[in-house]
Amino acid sequence: MKRRILFSLLFTVLSVSVTTATKQEKYIKHTVAKGDTVNIIAQKYNVTPYDIFKLNPDSQNGIKQDTVLLIPPSSIGTTTTVQKQAVISSKKTTHLVQPKETLFSLSRQYNVSVDAIKNANAELLKDGLKIGQNVVIPAEDVLTQDTYQKPPVEKPVVKPAEVVKTVAKEDVKALDAKPVSTSKTIYHIVEAKETKFGISKKYGISIENLEKLNPQIVSGLQVGTKLLISGERTVSEEISSVSKSKSEPAKETVSSKKYLQEYVVRPQETLYSISKDFGISEEELISLNPELKKGLKLGMILRVPMKEKIEVKPVINKTQSNLSNSIKSNEKKQLVMLLPFNISKIESDTVNSPQARLKKDKFLNMTLDFYSGALMAIDSAKAIGLNVDVSIFDSQETKNSSTAASVIQQNNLTKADAIIGPFYQTNVEKVAEMLEGFNTPVISPLSKDSGKGYKNLYQSMPTAEQMKSSIFNFMRSKNGNIVAIVDAKKGSVVNYLKDQQKDVKIVGLSEKGTLISDSLLVKLDKNKMNYVIVASERTGMILSSTTSMVNAQRNYQVQMVVLEQNETLDFEEIPLAKLTKLNMLYPSISKSNETPEAIYFENNYKKINKIVPNQYAVRGFDLTFDTLLRLSQDKSFEETVKGSATEQIESKFDYSLNQNGGYSNKGVYILQYEADLSITEAK
Repeated sequence: MKRRILFSLLFTVLSVSVTTATKQEKYIKHTVAKGDTVNIIAQKYNVTPYDIFKLNPDSQNGIKQDTVLLIPPSSIGTTTTVQKQAVISSKKTTHLVQPKETLFSLSRQYNVSVDAIKNANAELLKDGLKIGQNVVIPAEDVLTQDTYQKPPVEKPVVKPAEVVKTVAKEDVKALDAKPVSTSKTIYHIVEAKETKFGISKKYGISIENLEKLNPQIVSGLQVGTKLLISGERTVSEEISSVSKSKSEPAKETVSSKKYLQEYVVRPQETLYSISKDFGISEEELISLNPELKKGLKLGMILRVPMKEKIEVKPVINKTQSNLSNSIKSNEKKQLVMLLPFNISKIESDTVNSPQARLKKDKFLNMTLDFYSGALMAIDSAKAIGLNVDVSIFDSQETKNSSTAASVIQQNNLTKADAIIGPFYQTNVEKVAEMLEGFNTPVISPLSKDSGKGYKNLYQSMPTAEQMKSSIFNFMRSKNGNIVAIVDAKKGSVVNYLKDQQKDVKIVGLSEKGTLISDSLLVKLDKNKMNYVIVASERTGMILSSTTSMVNAQRNYQVQMVVLEQNETLDFEEIPLAKLTKLNMLYPSISKSNETPEAIYFENNYKKINKIVPNQYAVRGFDLTFDTLLRLSQDKSFEETVKGSATEQIESKFDYSLNQNGGYSNKGVYILQYEADLSITEAK
C-alpha cells in the first residue's frame, strides 16, 4: 500500500475521473410509526414485503419506531378485481446456458414454454442443452397470470400464487424431481449447509422467485425454515413466515442437531486419526459416511460431529511487555528450527544450477529470507546475554510430505524447549501431534490456516477470522455505528455478518445490485462515528460507495473500512484522494516501524546481506527473537504466552487459547490512511 501511495503522487497529473450514468428511481422514505408492521407499510405503498426487505435487510429482524425505511416505486397493479392478463413480449432474448440449467428452468425463468425454446433453437438443441450455448428465448408464448387485487386497508397483503407449469417429460431426469402440479402446494425444509442456489436448482425455479415466495430468506437461510416452493400459502402462513424466525428459534433436524459439520480429508489421515480427533469410534464414523466402506480417500467430504468447545477464559490485564527486562540466564534452553531448505533436491538437480534454481524457486527464496532474519535474531540474543542453544535442520518438505518426524527421532529432539516449523500447516500439525505428550511448544511460523486442537500448537500468524474480529472489536471500542455495503456476489460476507456480527446494519441494494445513496444515509447516525464497511471487488461499486460516503461527510462522521486485502483498491480508477479523505481503515499483521531499534535492524541487515529486508526476513527475525526471549524467562513458554503480549520490529505476538485447543496469535494492527498520504496505526 505504501508503494500505491507513492505512485499516486507521480501520476496525479494523469488522473482521470470516472463517472457512471444510471437511471435514478424515486424512492420514498417512510418513518416507522407506532403500530407499524412490514405488511401494513407494504400495503400502504402498494408494494410487497419482499420489496421492502430487499432495500432494507435489517427490517427482516423487525422494525422499530422512528426507524427510516426506503420504499421502492410500486411494482404492483391497482385493479380492484382479479382478472386474467396476457403477458406478451415483442423482443427476443439470448441466454448463456449455465451449469445445471435445464430447458424447464429456462422456461420458468422467461415465462415461455419448453416447446417454444426448442422450436427457436432446433439446430442448436439437436444434441440437447449444453453449458456455454447461447440460446434464443422467443416471445412466442402467452402465459396468463393474475393481476394483483388491492386488499382492504385492514387486511394484510396476500401475494397471488405463481402460475406453475407441468414439467415436460424430457426435463424430469435433468431436474431429478417429479413433475409439479398446479393443484399441489409444495414445501421444503432447509437442511444444514443448503443454499438458495441449490434449492432453486433442485426445484427448477429462480432464486428471485424463491425469495419472492419466501421473503424471510432475503438476507439468508436458516436451518429448519419451511419454504414455499409452489402452490398457495394461507394468509396466516404468509404473515408468520416473516415473523416466526424472530420470535421462535428454528427447529433442528436430526442432521443439523447432531452433525452440523463437514470435514475434508487431508493428506496422510486415517480412519483412526479422524475418529480420534472428533471423539467417535471408527464404526460410528462409517455409519455416518457409508462411502467409507470403500476406503478413505484424499479430499473426501465427511459428516462429523461438532467438537465440544473448550471454555476459553479471557486473559485479564494482559498488557504489552518488554521481556528483555526480565531475562533469566541460569539454565540453557534449546530452540530447534525446522526449515524447508530441501537441500537434497537442489543437490540432485542436474538441470538447474543453484543460482538458476534461486531465480525461479519462490518457496526456496522465502525460506532463505526467513532464515536470514532468524540468524540476525540469534546474534541479537547472544549480544544481550541469552543462554540459548539453537539447532537448525532441513525439514525437506512439500505441501504433503516432510522429513521432520524422522529428524526429531534421529536427533532426540523431544527434549527441546521449543520448535519453530515446519512451514506447511499439515506438517507442523504432525510435529505437534508427535510432541503433544512431551508438551513441547511447536510454533507454526507462516501458515494462516486454523490449526487442529493440539494443546502444544502455537499459530504465530493471525488467521483471517482473527483479522476481521480485531477490526470489529476496534470499531465497537469507539462506540461506532457499523454499516456494511456488501456486493450481491459476496454472500459469504453477509452470512458472516449475520452469524458473527449481528449489530451491523446492512445497506440494501437496488434490483440491479447497485448502491442507492438514500439506502446508505438512512443507516447513518449523526451522533456517532459511522464506520462503513465496503465488501466488493467491482470498481463501479467501490466508486459509487466512496462517492456516497464523501458526500455524506457534509452531515455525518464517516470512515471507510475494508475487512481484507482488496487489489481493486490499488487500481488507478479508484482515486486515492477519496480513500485518504475517508481515512480508510483496515487490519494488518504488520506495520512499518521508525523506532531506533527498527532502523538499527534494517541498517545492520543491509550491511550483512547487501539488500533491504523483505517481509519474510523481518518475520524470521521477529518470531525467532520473540521465542528466544520467552524461553529465557523464569516461567515456562506457555506461562509467558498466557501472561505477556509482545511487539518486535513489525509484528505483535498476543497468543490466546483456542476453543478447540492450542493457541493462536491475535496480534493485529488496525491501520488507517491519513490526509498527508501516510499510513498510521489507528488509536
